[in-house]
Amino acid sequence: MRSIGEMARDSGLGVSALRFYDRAGVLVPAWVDPVSGYRWYAPEQLDEARLLARLRRAGMPLADIRLILAGWSGADTDLVRGLLQAHLRRLERGLADARTEFSALRSLLDQRENPMTATPRTAAARLSVPAPDLAAALDAVRYAVSSDPGLPMLGGVLFDVEGDTLRLVATDRYRLAVAGIGTDGHGGPRVQVTVPAALADAMRALLDGDGPVGLAVEGDRVTLEAGDRQAAGQCLAHDFPDYRRLVHLPSGRRALVEAAAFRRELESGPVRPGAGRERGDASAEVSVLEVADDGTVSVCEDGDGDGSVVAVDRGFLLEAIAAAGRDRVVLEFGAPTAPVAIRRTDDETTFALLMPVRLDD
Repeated sequence: MRSIGEMARDSGLGVSALRFYDRAGVLVPAWVDPVSGYRWYAPEQLDEARLLARLRRAGMPLADIRLILAGWSGADTDLVRGLLQAHLRRLERGLADARTEFSALRSLLDQRENPMTATPRTAAARLSVPAPDLAAALDAVRYAVSSDPGLPMLGGVLFDVEGDTLRLVATDRYRLAVAGIGTDGHGGPRVQVTVPAALADAMRALLDGDGPVGLAVEGDRVTLEAGDRQAAGQCLAHDFPDYRRLVHLPSGRRALVEAAAFRRELESGPVRPGAGRERGDASAEVSVLEVADDGTVSVCEDGDGDGSVVAVDRGFLLEAIAAAGRDRVVLEFGAPTAPVAIRRTDDETTFALLMPVRLDD
C-alpha cells in the first residue's frame, strides 16, 4: 500500500489534488484509516493516478476522465479512444479560435502603432544618484528580468524617472520587482527607458564607490558615468508594460518573518514537484505556505490545516527574500489568486510580487 504522500510523489499529482479526486469519486483510495482519516492506495492504483495526471495536463474535463478511468482496463477500448479523439478535436477547435482572435488583436496593434507615422524617442533626462543606492536598487530587481526571447520588451530593467524619484522595475510575468531611490537634478517631465540586461549589468559593475554617479537619457540612449568610467548603450526599442496597474493588491494579512530562519524552512520543507509546467519549467518546485490567524507563516505539506494557504515557486521566493537584503521581511497575502508581496520593513518603495501557483491540478 502507498501512503498519500508516496502516491503524490510517484504519480505527479499533489496531495491536495488526490484528496480532491477522492471527494469527486474519480480516484478513491483502497483504504481510509477510520481513526486518522489517512488515505492509502493499492499498488495498481499508481498507473491510474499517472494516467489521471496525464489527462489533466492535457486539459481533459473531469467527466470524461471519469469515463476513461472506468473503461481503461476493459477489453473494449472504443469508448476510451472516442473520448480521447473528441477531446483532441475540442483542443484543435479551441486553437483555431484562439488564432483567429490573436490575428484580430495583431491587426488592432498594427493600427495603433502605425509604423508609417511613428516618431523616434525624444526623452531626455540628466540626474545624479548615490552609487550605493543605485547598486542596491539594481540588486533588488535584476533577478526578475525575463530571459524569454519571445518577450524582448521584458528583457531589461525599466528606469522610470519622475520628479526626484527613480524607480527600477523588472518582470518576467511570474514575478515583478520594484525598487525606488531618490535623485537630484531632474526637474522635467516623466521619462521611462528600458535598459537591456547586459547594459544594466555593466552599470552595476561601476557602482563600487560611495559618491554620486550621473545618469543621462538622450532619446534612445542611456549613459551612466562613475568618475572617469562610463557604461552606455541603446535602450530597448519596446515599451515596458505599465507596472503601476500591477502593484495595487487587495488588502490581506501581513506576516513578519526572520529572513534566515524562513529561508532554512523553505529549503528543508516539503515541496510540490513539477508545478512550473505552465511556464515551460517542469522541474520547478512549489512550496505551500500556510498563514495562521496569529500571522505566523509555515511551510506545509498540503495546506489542510486551519489557516489559509497559498502556493508559490520556491526558487522565486528564495530569490526575492535574498534580494530584499534584510534580516526581516514582510510577507503580504491577499486573495488566494492575488500575488504574494515580499516587502522590506524599512522601505515601502522596494518590494517584489510573486504570482501564486494553482494547487488543484
